[in-house]
Amino acid sequence: MPPLPPLLGARPAATAPSGDTAPDGSGAFDDAFDDAFDDAELRAARATLAQGRRQAARSLLLHTGDDWDRRGHRLTVLAQEPYAAAWASDWLQAEPGSADAATLYALAQVQRALRGKEDPGLAREACASAAAHAPADPTPWLGLLRLARTLGPEHEVLGAFAELRRRHPEHHHAHHLLLARLAERPAGGRAAEDHEVYDLAELAAAEAPADSPLAVLPVVAYAERYRVLAATGLAPADPAASGHWSGPRARRILRAAFDWWLEWEHDEHPRHHLDLNHLAFALSCAGRPAEAAALFQRIGRHATPAPWSYAHRDPRTAFREARARALNGTAH
Repeated sequence: MPPLPPLLGARPAATAPSGDTAPDGSGAFDDAFDDAFDDAELRAARATLAQGRRQAARSLLLHTGDDWDRRGHRLTVLAQEPYAAAWASDWLQAEPGSADAATLYALAQVQRALRGKEDPGLAREACASAAAHAPADPTPWLGLLRLARTLGPEHEVLGAFAELRRRHPEHHHAHHLLLARLAERPAGGRAAEDHEVYDLAELAAAEAPADSPLAVLPVVAYAERYRVLAATGLAPADPAASGHWSGPRARRILRAAFDWWLEWEHDEHPRHHLDLNHLAFALSCAGRPAEAAALFQRIGRHATPAPWSYAHRDPRTAFREARARALNGTAH
């Protein structure tokens, strides 16, 4: 297996995104996973797009500007709508020069390809066209990375990530996708706590600014590696019984990530609920209910399928059980 290329390096100063604050209460988990999280403007635009009206989505993307993490998040969620490709195609015909229309169409085609309803080659072409409309925008490359992560060879994953990172070095979604794919590399005789995906995650976290949510990447890497180990029979299906989070490196990573959250939590980041769920999952599996309880309070009703679904568990049940244990103050 080839070594990792030098993916990390110098980065420009980050811009601070803006957004709504997550709810403080534990809330009612209503069984509906919603990738829009607490973005009310995104939910409203998605609802009108589903009705065939694009003006709200057009305005939303216009005002999102070059907040690249938020733009990628919003476009990915809009692209999940069943008729997003058709609506985006109509929009693109009406406004042939629209980078927003081209990128929504590309990401919708990626979504269709991932569902087996579109030729991946056509989705790649749509992403290339969107990238030509807006060369500085990392979002078309996010579409290519999503496609490559599931359907492409590793060199396509690394190539799309490198292009994306060149445009936005701290792209949150891109780093998650890269870790998910690299976690599937064989360990190559390394010790359990010495897989290269951990090295990459810790390096990315260390090179990011102190307030960057990439600080949680090492925790994400542990979850992704557990997913692979459990799927191949090398770890128990019950993550709490696996011992995966009990080693010295795992304990150090968990402590650092939780401390970062206490000091720097970026609740305005569009995908911060995913980070909270990963951290709550890890703390629950490590038998640290008091710390996990603080995370569950912050998550509220914004649970995410990953990582609760790992090892083919029902994510709703796994989330509820872990939350109940934490809020009742009990370990495993």
